[in-house]
Amino acid sequence: MGAFDLFCAFEAFGGKQYIKCASGKRLKRVNYLKNPPANNLFLSASFQKCHIVIMTQKNNEKKSKFVSGNTDNAVFNRVVVKRNRDRAAANFESHDFLVNEITARLLDNIKDIRKDFQHIMSVQADLSAVNNHFKNSLVIHQDLSSKMLKNKSGMLINAEEEFFPFKNQCLDLIISCLSLHWANDLPGVLVQFLRSLIPDGLFLGALFGGETLKELRQAMIRAETELRGGISPHISPFLDVRDAGSLLQRAGFALPVVSTEKITVTYQDAFSLMKDLKAMGEQNSLIKRFKGLTRPELLSRTTEIYQRDYANDEGRINATFEILYLQGWAPHDSQQKPLKPGSAKMSLKDALGTEPPTS
Repeated sequence: MGAFDLFCAFEAFGGKQYIKCASGKRLKRVNYLKNPPANNLFLSASFQKCHIVIMTQKNNEKKSKFVSGNTDNAVFNRVVVKRNRDRAAANFESHDFLVNEITARLLDNIKDIRKDFQHIMSVQADLSAVNNHFKNSLVIHQDLSSKMLKNKSGMLINAEEEFFPFKNQCLDLIISCLSLHWANDLPGVLVQFLRSLIPDGLFLGALFGGETLKELRQAMIRAETELRGGISPHISPFLDVRDAGSLLQRAGFALPVVSTEKITVTYQDAFSLMKDLKAMGEQNSLIKRFKGLTRPELLSRTTEIYQRDYANDEGRINATFEILYLQGWAPHDSQQKPLKPGSAKMSLKDALGTEPPTS
């Protein structure tokens, strides 16, 4: 399968550029940040709220527009999520230690899999690490923020995870690194990932789990309760490890595997932690967040409580990041499957060579 076969065709109407879906309906306008490739590689746009940009290595001055995927039941404001990443882009390389570390661990998992991946989608992972690992494959890097892709090399696409723009069964591997915790419809995103994978294609993802920033959460709750007599949401809700496996199964992935680990990072104080989170683009993007300015007294009291309750022996504070690793395969006949109930040819007693205990 060639690179062109991954995408739907591109047509121009009255001098304006659109993506055309299989039904022939014209959808969203395509804005270029850089000149498109010579063979006009484009994505399927069967989701109408998708924004797509194809990037090469020339002329990155044109600005792109972004359409939010918010719905009435949304938890996160995706426009704010994008804005936070845009603002963090200029100095992100000085604060990308978590993305680099988690990308490396995801790639380590792939080393244990004896399979040749030719068409790979990388969602907000460490671009250079993925390119180096798959030197002989077609690697496409996607990010919600066009500014995060600026001055990068390779095939780069600015698009929404919630309206994943790839056509059916065109990718061998999807790697998602620390982006899905901002998804309003995580089951829907996983279904779209599965739809885009070929049979026996692999999805590998990493996202923040429920224990992430538990210290900061507790310190802010206590400080706000003291000063305001109540609390407002400052830190996002994160996925619990017990729900991750069921989400993969609900989406239709075969052989789902979920694992978790906790990474503890130390900071001088809570101000340093919050500054680092801002530089990562991980600021509060909840729709129901407090919209006013945070009072200096609240920040000061949060810092005092954090230092008092969570400082280590060296006087630095601990910040916990729980990482959930998700792995699932697109179903294929060659994959192992559980036997039907009652099909066993040997009893457990015979297998163990002992009689079961009697009451």
